[in-house]
Amino acid sequence: MIRLKVKNDCFNPFFGWAVIFWFYNSFLFAQLQWQALTPPFSNTNNQRFDDVFFLNEMEGWALNGYYAGVYKTTDGGLTWVTQLTESQLGGNYYFRNIEFLNSQIGFVGTLNNKFYKTIDGGVTWSEVTNITTTTTPAICGLDAVGNSTIYGCGAYFSPAYVIKSIDSGATWQFIDMSPYAEALVEVLFLDENTGFVSGKNANGAVVLKTIDGGLNWTAIYNGAIQGEFVWKLQVLSSNSNVIFGSIEAASPNPGKLLKSIDGGQTWITKIAPESNIQAVGFMTENHGWMGGHTTGFYETFDGGDTWISTGVGSNLNRIFILNQNLAYASGTGVYKYTQSLGGSSFTEYDRNPLKVKIAPNPVNDVLTFSIEFTEPDHLVMELYDTSGKFLKQLMLDEVLKPSLVQYSFPFEYSAGVYFLNLHSNTGRQSLRFVKN
Repeated sequence: MIRLKVKNDCFNPFFGWAVIFWFYNSFLFAQLQWQALTPPFSNTNNQRFDDVFFLNEMEGWALNGYYAGVYKTTDGGLTWVTQLTESQLGGNYYFRNIEFLNSQIGFVGTLNNKFYKTIDGGVTWSEVTNITTTTTPAICGLDAVGNSTIYGCGAYFSPAYVIKSIDSGATWQFIDMSPYAEALVEVLFLDENTGFVSGKNANGAVVLKTIDGGLNWTAIYNGAIQGEFVWKLQVLSSNSNVIFGSIEAASPNPGKLLKSIDGGQTWITKIAPESNIQAVGFMTENHGWMGGHTTGFYETFDGGDTWISTGVGSNLNRIFILNQNLAYASGTGVYKYTQSLGGSSFTEYDRNPLKVKIAPNPVNDVLTFSIEFTEPDHLVMELYDTSGKFLKQLMLDEVLKPSLVQYSFPFEYSAGVYFLNLHSNTGRQSLRFVKN
């Protein structure tokens, strides 16, 4: 219990209540903190959990991307049961996201032309085969809404499309989104008909809105820096007019927090803690967190004007808010925002970026580099100048097996400093090189 001792002859009622309020909030936030849960498996090779989804405070799922695993908890993350691995599927996969309609019906999206469904809470999984996989090469975003509606979107490496089911995944509709975007990575719906998708178009980061279940779409936000994505979206649970987004940029450009307080009619952006920002989650309009490929949880109490590192977490992708006292997140580990867990923790690791070698560097008239792939992958290769201006997309590549791949491109630019930006399944990185 906190007691305040104040002299009566100098007590200012307003000041007194302000002090009490400050002490109360300090006490509350001191008790609530992000902590790493005991992991579903040993993750010593630095690969992240791409997604986490909870139906309630206790029942939820975590999904590892590179190791392609689905794990379930029924006790709020204290213990986990393995439900699906790539070895069970007989191939190499990258799991991107997981979403459940209810305790029995759920879906897993991959980056490998595969889409899976369960009708028994994750005990068994079957492949969804009534969507044309040639036009849906990756499911990058999933959102379940209502009793039987599920939306998906993709792909971060293009093309842009939305899939939709109104019968719990029995049948699917494919919506071509190429008139609106080049790539989509996030889908978020308020109800069965009103929702958003985000990604990028030719101009830069984009947010699209529909009010008729995906028949028509309107761009409600469009950035002006090519190569940027709106990577994640969140609608504040207490006020659906407040929308947050994370804008992932290519270094040396900064990442951004995207925010609207009028349902998406107008937007503001604020500088985020890193360029490769991805995760965003707010408890209130002013109190929230962001994180990305090179950071853990950065916290703000002033709506994103200032950020403070919590020193917890790494390689964040998803922050899942349940209520103002409980949240989960995915990154190198699985994290929980709650009161003390009583010592449940594990060693965390930094991510492993692609092994890239630019040689020669400085370059002359040809840019040549090699990349060591340890798994099948997708790769978006882009050029930026030293100011962060997008110059050119060099190539979209799909790597089908572990290999060392050599790339060469004519480089007809003037002498100076440039950045090669590589966006793969496991992350985004920029490499500096010089042109003679």
